[in-house]
This record gives sequence, C-alpha cells and structure tokens, in this order.
Amino acid sequence: MTATYTFDVVSTLDGFASYENADWGGFWGKQGPELLESRLAYYSQDLRMVLGAKTFRQFTAMLGPNPTGLDPLNARMVSLPTTVVSTTLQGPLDWPNATLVPGDAVEVVARLKEESDVPLISHGSLSMNRALMAAGLVDRVRVTIFPVISGQSGVEPIFGGAADFDLDLLEARTLDGRTQELTYRPTVRVWR
Repeated sequence: MTATYTFDVVSTLDGFASYENADWGGFWGKQGPELLESRLAYYSQDLRMVLGAKTFRQFTAMLGPNPTGLDPLNARMVSLPTTVVSTTLQGPLDWPNATLVPGDAVEVVARLKEESDVPLISHGSLSMNRALMAAGLVDRVRVTIFPVISGQSGVEPIFGGAADFDLDLLEARTLDGRTQELTYRPTVRVWR
C-alpha cells in the first residue's frame, strides 16, 4: 500500500509563506486556540515528516538543535520521525529522530511512499514540494490561510514557479472565526 503524502503549508491571504523586515510574530500573530488544537491533533497522528534542507535549517535555527521546553505543537513536530532530503547537508543531523537522505527529492519521496507504514507530511519545503507536485507525488495540499496581507514584507510565494494544477476541495474549516484551513487533492493540469 502506498502512503499518502501531504504538503502542509501556512500562508497569508496574498500567498506568502513567510516574511522579512517585519515583526508579525509566529503565524502572523493570528494563532488562536482552535488553530493550535487543530494543528496539534493533525500532527498527533502517526506520521513521518519529510523536509528539504532549507526548511530543516530554518527549523533548527528557530528551535535549536536537540530542542527542549517547546510548546506542544512544536514538541510534537520535533518528536516525529523525520526524513531530510538534501544534496547539501552532511550528517549526522543534530535533531531527534531525523535521518538525512541524499539525492533527488522525487526519487526519495517515491521510494518513501512505497516503503512507509504511516502517512508522510511535509511542512514548508516549498521548492521541494512544488517539484513533488509536478511529479504527481503529492496526494493532498493543506493550506492554512491567515487573515493578513503581507504585500510589503512577504517573501516566498507558496506556489511561485509551480506547474499548473486543478484542485479538488476535500475539506474546508474556519478556525477561531478568521483562519481558513483548506485541504485539496492536486492534479497536474496538462495543456494540449
């Protein structure tokens, strides 16, 4: 049986995954109890994280190597078995339950989908996940849209440079009366 692969990404309404030269705070300062409960419940399932090198570096910079004393959501994410796909990092990785797998992400994730007994999830890792979507390896795109526009401070458009996709909406929720959590099944759009 093939494991499902979910690309989980957070975004502003105008499609940015992060920001710079501004002090919005985590989740753009818009996290509420329903959002945090939803994300913790989702990540409390049996999962394997898959991260690219850039996102892994960002996580270790934000949380530190061998992180302790974290909030429940970050503690759970750190505790998950994690595959880091990279051609630039060198092991061993100073991160609990992380395994470095060198090589092409498309080949690595195709193999992981065949071998994994649990669903796979990738938080962030934008360029890697755009390539995986183009290869047809992403089963679900889970986008959490925060009620902000970061036109001046936003960086990293979540789908900048992506292929064209049709999206089938699988689930939609409003959290804390303001944040949208949308889950789609992507299909590569083939133009004739």
